[in-house]
Amino acid sequence: MSKPLSDHDRKKQISVRGLAGVENVADLKQNFNRHLHFTLVKDRNVATRRDYYFALAHTVRDHLIGRWIRTQQHYYEKDPKRVYYLSLEFYMGRTLQNTMVNLGLENACDEAMYQLGLDMEELEDMEEDAGLGNGGLGRLAACFLDSMASLGLAAYGYGIRYEFGIFNQKIVNGWQVEEADDWLRYGNPWEKARPEYMRPVHFYGRTEHSPDGVKWVDTQVVLALPYDTPVPGYRNNIVNTMRLWSAKAPCEFNLKDFNIGGYIQAVLDRNLAENISRVLYPNDNFFEGKELRLKQEYFVVSATLQDIIRRFKVSKFGSREIARTDFSKLPDKVAIQLNDTHPALAIPELIRVLVDEEKLNWEKAWDICVKTCAYTNHTVLPEALERWPVELFAHLLPRHLEIVYEINRRHLERVAAKYPGDVDRLRRMSLIEEGGQKRINMAHLCIVGSHAVNGVAQIHSDILKATVFKDFYEMEPHKFQNKTNGITPRRWLVMCNPGLAEVIAEKIGEDFIRDLDQLRDLHKFVNDEAFIRDIAKVKQENKMKFAVHLEEHYKVKINPNSMFDIQVKRIHEYKRQLLNCLHIITYYNRIRKEPNKQWTPRTVMIGGKAAPGYHTAKMIIRLITAIGEVVNNDPVVGDRLKVIFLENYRVTLAEKAIPAADLSQQISTAGTEASGTGNMKFMLNGALTIGTMDGANVEMAEEAGEENLFIFGMRVEDVDALDKTGYHAGEYYNRLPELKQAIDQIAGGFFSPKQPDLFKEIVNMLMHHDRFKVFADYEDYIKCQEKVNALYKNPKEWTKKVIYNIAGCGKFSSDRTIAQYAREIWGVEPTLEKLPAPDDKH
Repeated sequence: MSKPLSDHDRKKQISVRGLAGVENVADLKQNFNRHLHFTLVKDRNVATRRDYYFALAHTVRDHLIGRWIRTQQHYYEKDPKRVYYLSLEFYMGRTLQNTMVNLGLENACDEAMYQLGLDMEELEDMEEDAGLGNGGLGRLAACFLDSMASLGLAAYGYGIRYEFGIFNQKIVNGWQVEEADDWLRYGNPWEKARPEYMRPVHFYGRTEHSPDGVKWVDTQVVLALPYDTPVPGYRNNIVNTMRLWSAKAPCEFNLKDFNIGGYIQAVLDRNLAENISRVLYPNDNFFEGKELRLKQEYFVVSATLQDIIRRFKVSKFGSREIARTDFSKLPDKVAIQLNDTHPALAIPELIRVLVDEEKLNWEKAWDICVKTCAYTNHTVLPEALERWPVELFAHLLPRHLEIVYEINRRHLERVAAKYPGDVDRLRRMSLIEEGGQKRINMAHLCIVGSHAVNGVAQIHSDILKATVFKDFYEMEPHKFQNKTNGITPRRWLVMCNPGLAEVIAEKIGEDFIRDLDQLRDLHKFVNDEAFIRDIAKVKQENKMKFAVHLEEHYKVKINPNSMFDIQVKRIHEYKRQLLNCLHIITYYNRIRKEPNKQWTPRTVMIGGKAAPGYHTAKMIIRLITAIGEVVNNDPVVGDRLKVIFLENYRVTLAEKAIPAADLSQQISTAGTEASGTGNMKFMLNGALTIGTMDGANVEMAEEAGEENLFIFGMRVEDVDALDKTGYHAGEYYNRLPELKQAIDQIAGGFFSPKQPDLFKEIVNMLMHHDRFKVFADYEDYIKCQEKVNALYKNPKEWTKKVIYNIAGCGKFSSDRTIAQYAREIWGVEPTLEKLPAPDDKH
């Protein structure tokens, strides 16, 4: 056998990384050394690995700056309609490699580092993840920024620059322990502070009504300091901006106390203002009605709208002169997309600015607001919907409460006119929920104040229209749309799986990277022996590489010839990691019962974070680790079954795990997962899916052929039917001996011999109040897993299904998603045109 190529040599062969020109490499080395020289402090002559990373990051950043300035100038010259994507989360991960891929610099940088005796992967590993998100919603926003730049849209991401992102997860004695994510500790080479665009944000105070209008007075002011991060498109020389706001206390903050000797305290109190951007709330699909969270939501909205309006008024590069005062033109020049209800306050805030400050009448302001804003819904789980107590709202944002009441008054007048006498409908459709504590329903506010409302997969959008927002759909059906989520093929294929990208490029060329529909052309090669071999070989290499990673970081040895069965996502009851656990236990019991049978070897990996306050989710992690302790140490089982909890799952770990997966678990109860995007990443990277007909799984089955996925379990209709008759877990427990055995083992302390009662709560939940009906899908799931095992024993047939899946991935590019948002919601046209490069004299 020929000696495997080193990573460096393999990278040099790979065309999709862009060619390394000799002069390019020489320039990069020169710039790198220049940056290294300035990075090193005078009294420190020895460079650390981190110094090398920063020097490389700055070298790559140099290639961004000219393109960034030119792109923004281009927008001011052309004056296109601008898109503003407002999100409280942007889960970006690392930036260095992604930037090199999008600028076509990866080969040249790799060669330059190699010539300098440095290892590219080691340097890349020095970068901290920008973990400013919890999961799907924040990662979607990151993919969208990549696609908006790649499609040449004049788009801006706006959010908060959290000092501490999603916590780092440690597993200690099987339990999750949280550690603060101090990601800015060593500085962030990708951001640029822009103090010249600092904006004041007001809180508290009271309102004064006079014939001249309304004034919001006696407020506390916090300053919003913007930090800009460049967002490069894929090889089109376009660089957009993500602007994240950081909270700063104003200089005079509480210093009036100085006169009475409270100077020290006054300076210390500045922290209170600056706490606004201190930390990301770590809940996924769960609403926590805390004052600090509402402050964060208003902070990002207020600062962003000031920026949007400033840009609308001047709209000439470097100019301070006002070019526009006619706000009726705002919807022609501005599109605001609300990523879930978190930035919903943009609606009352825009009304406040137009009415109170710009002196428009209500009707005009309202018309502008509705035409400008659009809302994406991300969940149907009731505990996730934001409903803010009126009392808190009144205290923090008194003017906005008045505006929300006025919006509601006019809205209910329209409802009453259309449905006279239907009092119950008025109650259901009100923005204000009465009964007990009065609350503002933020989803209702978003629907009423937007011209478009979309779900994130076809089945999810249909559920919104049929149930959650039924009344609103009946009244304004034209508002409701679907925009199935997507992922960027740059990060989720070219960057994380270059071997696979190359095998595909050899067959169909490289254009698929910016037009993923071209993957359809792979259908021609489903029966091509060499292609089947190449696809299988790339997977095996990725598995070997991941096995090495696991051995280094987790001290576990795994069988690289076993099936890599992976479920990675936030830990949540609705995502049903518990169903996965029941399969592991069942499979384990079967192997122990018949140890001499030819079992398909599996390495089951489960990863994900539990919200720190979510007790059940933390218990689920403890159960997974407990099952692993028993299974992994049972000599009867050997290496035929291993269970690994992937600690601290994050973007960077996903980039390693997903290319190595054989089986992707997407097993939420039908009707609960709005879309999912991890499912798409696994599909694109050559894993087969075992899943329910939920979220985007439905469309994945449509695109690849249902026979090429392992679909099991109840459909939405079955779940509804079961709700009507009543779900009784005990019936399944009594009828299915293997399920009973597994539950009895969990309950009896088989997996926790030192604490036999450890998992009593989980068993009690599953038996008596399981909203997500784990037992109802158990039998079909186990049968489906048997089909998985059988097919895995036939590598050629398995790989053919893999090829069908990859070929069916075109729809799941975020480029397609964004092109649809652009045309159907924002009223802008995507373009694949390139801007000239900065060194181009034209």
